[in-house]
Amino acid sequence: MEKASFDRNGITIAANIHLPADFDANRQYPALVCVHPGSSVKEQTAGLYAAKMADHGYVAVAFDAAYQGESGGEPRNLEDPSSRVEDIRCAVDFLTTLDYVDANRIGILGVCAGGGYSVNAAMTEHRIKAVGVVVAVNIGRAYRSQGNTIDMLEAVGAQRTQEARGAEQLNINWLPDTEEEFEASDFAGLLDTGEAVNYYRTPRGHCGTATNRLLFRSIDKVVAFDAFNLIEELLTQPTQIIIGDKVGEFGSYQEGQDLFARIKSKKDLLVIEGASHYGLYDQPEYVNQAVTKLAEFYSENL
Repeated sequence: MEKASFDRNGITIAANIHLPADFDANRQYPALVCVHPGSSVKEQTAGLYAAKMADHGYVAVAFDAAYQGESGGEPRNLEDPSSRVEDIRCAVDFLTTLDYVDANRIGILGVCAGGGYSVNAAMTEHRIKAVGVVVAVNIGRAYRSQGNTIDMLEAVGAQRTQEARGAEQLNINWLPDTEEEFEASDFAGLLDTGEAVNYYRTPRGHCGTATNRLLFRSIDKVVAFDAFNLIEELLTQPTQIIIGDKVGEFGSYQEGQDLFARIKSKKDLLVIEGASHYGLYDQPEYVNQAVTKLAEFYSENL
């Protein structure tokens, strides 16, 4: 793995490039852009998948979204779907500048919200030739499904007014900071939220550059976003969808089913028995099944 960076319209994006074990800089390889979930960073599940795909012969780049992790950009902790999609475009730009990457064989691999962003980017970024998503979530749908969208927008507007008048920017938690906080919260008992806390907020998946903080005024951008709008018309690339059969509140099981039904191009859906949303982040018995399927898919389509 090599540290790297690339420019995203004046913002420096921090990246890790995962290389095949037999890497030869004089050869050209197919490449993958690996896109992390919301609240995540490149060293977590996106980096795990990137490393495993490198073992299958791909150059795989995982990167921190602008405004997050080790990447530049202000304000910090901003989650802006249009920005996340532009990150992907610029990651493709970056790969096309590498002599050892075959620019005609670039695919994308996204996890959770990163899966939604990957699909959205591929609809209009046709340098991406194959789309793979694991437990993909349409982050806008997920926020809108909470049922208090207008209240959230009113609160964002009020906060922006305060900040315009000199107040400090408000950051909120993506998740409870500890498992104890989760158990004492209104989320106690929810499958996906509990597993998210266990993944992100314990040594299992914790990374110091993942702050668990969301700039509050990101919410108006997120709730207006539909990752899959126009998918029937614009997504022409072959697509591999992978979900687990344990159904949680984040909706990736149903999202995967709906996504599969809507895509008009070549597609495949793999449902992994026994896997939850976060089981497919890092648990070997599930991740290895996903990687085997993805390796077959990219081999056929890149």
